[in-house]
Amino acid sequence: MIEASTELLVELPAESNITDLLLERVRLTPAAALYERKINGVWQPVSATDFLKQAKSLAKGLVASGVSSGDAVAVMSKTRYEWSVLDFAIWFAGGITVPIYETSSLSQIEWILADSQAKLVVVEDAEKLSQLRTVITDSKLLGQGPVSLWCIEDDGDSPHLAALAAVGDGISEAELETQRSAANLESVASLVYTSGTTGRPKGCQITHGNFALVAKNTPPFLGELLLTENSRTLMFLPLAHVLARAVQLVSLSAGTTLGHTSGVKELLDDLGNFQPSFLLCVPRIYEKVLDAAQLKAEQSGRGKIFARAVTVAIRFSEAMDRRQRGTSRGASPVLRLQHWCFDKLVYAKLREAFGGKAHYTVSGASALGARQAHFFRGAGVMILEGYGLTETTAPCTANIPSQTRVGTVGIPLPGTTIRIAPDGEILVKGIGVFKGYHANEAATAEAFLDGFFRTGDLGQLDDDGFLTITGRKKDILVTAGGKNIAPGPLEATLRDAPLISQAVLVGEGRPFIAALLTLDVESFERWKQQQGIELSLTDANSSTPLREQLQKAVDAANAGVSRAESIRKFTILPEDFSVESGQLTPSLKVKRATVLQDYQAQIDDLYQP
Repeated sequence: MIEASTELLVELPAESNITDLLLERVRLTPAAALYERKINGVWQPVSATDFLKQAKSLAKGLVASGVSSGDAVAVMSKTRYEWSVLDFAIWFAGGITVPIYETSSLSQIEWILADSQAKLVVVEDAEKLSQLRTVITDSKLLGQGPVSLWCIEDDGDSPHLAALAAVGDGISEAELETQRSAANLESVASLVYTSGTTGRPKGCQITHGNFALVAKNTPPFLGELLLTENSRTLMFLPLAHVLARAVQLVSLSAGTTLGHTSGVKELLDDLGNFQPSFLLCVPRIYEKVLDAAQLKAEQSGRGKIFARAVTVAIRFSEAMDRRQRGTSRGASPVLRLQHWCFDKLVYAKLREAFGGKAHYTVSGASALGARQAHFFRGAGVMILEGYGLTETTAPCTANIPSQTRVGTVGIPLPGTTIRIAPDGEILVKGIGVFKGYHANEAATAEAFLDGFFRTGDLGQLDDDGFLTITGRKKDILVTAGGKNIAPGPLEATLRDAPLISQAVLVGEGRPFIAALLTLDVESFERWKQQQGIELSLTDANSSTPLREQLQKAVDAANAGVSRAESIRKFTILPEDFSVESGQLTPSLKVKRATVLQDYQAQIDDLYQP
């Protein structure tokens, strides 16, 4: 089997746990801003010392409320500062954090609370508190003992965090230390329930060792991304996602100042006043930034200039790739001159959209199209794409500033081995690989092969250890002619097209491959203005000019594959996928099975003679 690995850089004492990371940070830089909170529109620093004090105060409240070592405590809230405090408070109390997405359905919440046997739940506001009370009253949770409910926001009526801290006034430092130090690297730190593109969520047992070793080994691995003066990042991904929490711990270990913003709508404004030095993103954010810049250029009459700037940036980045591989000397003098001109006219303004100081962004959660990656790198914002799953504590491979190859998800993190099985499946062993699925021995046994975690993803390793994702085993389409096709790469290429938001390939047992396409609403509105036509999303599929435009994107995608793998037909769906509709996970991955079920009629129509 083909393998690639990176040696462990930092080891930790077996008896240590995540809380030691915070204690070490306080010893090293007690007054430095560990976090910044946005209060009345102004970012206010929170020192490492103050953060520790707040976490310990809440931890005492948890202990006084009956939380013992190994007890589960659930948190359901959007991304905010208090989430981070609660995470450490739970660990200081010896507890296990159980994150719940705020978009979860009542049935999902009930399942997670019952499966984890959560003893205490913290929600964001009174509305969520009311929902939780309904779940607990109407469900089998009543049989597992009392569940204490608390609220982050103080509405004058609900039990809130300040009151929780006050409950712990009688808990001594010695008592808290006993519970804090009970956990070691092998202890479970968090039960992270897979958002589940299929089936019921499973609780992934992420250990203190998983989080702590990833946090300590990532900064020296990423180098200049983190280990620079005034390193800052803004977190907007849901903290219920393991990647967000892993990055938060990596930032703490590196001494990076971290701020929180609650979602994409607030992100662009907060980027300008927080000015991060790097950012954790998902592909959809790059699309929005690029679309917004393109719209602004067109509205000011500079659409053609912007289009040319995009082409030059992509060519410049591709030349960088060729030089890195030793196949050329890099960009030609003419291309360098064009790039210099567009940097003044276009790229500098685009970098301002990321706050003006972010020269690196880290992309995860779903595949990034090569066109986007090349454009942003050419524009001066290098996207470091990585790969991981909940079961690997998120990142197990990553591109790093000193070693980057567009189109790959990088090399193994320190202490990690990547193996490619004979059938192409990616297998992972290392510091981030989880302990197993909570209360599910059968699923745990099935998930491992010779000590390696079976990711279910398909990939390839090149001679330098860079991993390329080629698809997912369960998503492989087998056509009526027996051709095996991985839909992922084609779907990622289609999503690069400005008008397309989502693409799902179909063709299992069918004579050819077809595609379900959804439109990016903002790009669709802009396209209609340019064309001077009125058209609704409902009628989009019957529009000849629109279909001709999308056919160009399909043709471009088909150019990279054989005819047997190419898309022969497509249909435009009347609405985009969403978390609310159940077609996207909270981390914005497409739930393929749900989409295929919801649009079975449209799929059947594609294969009508």
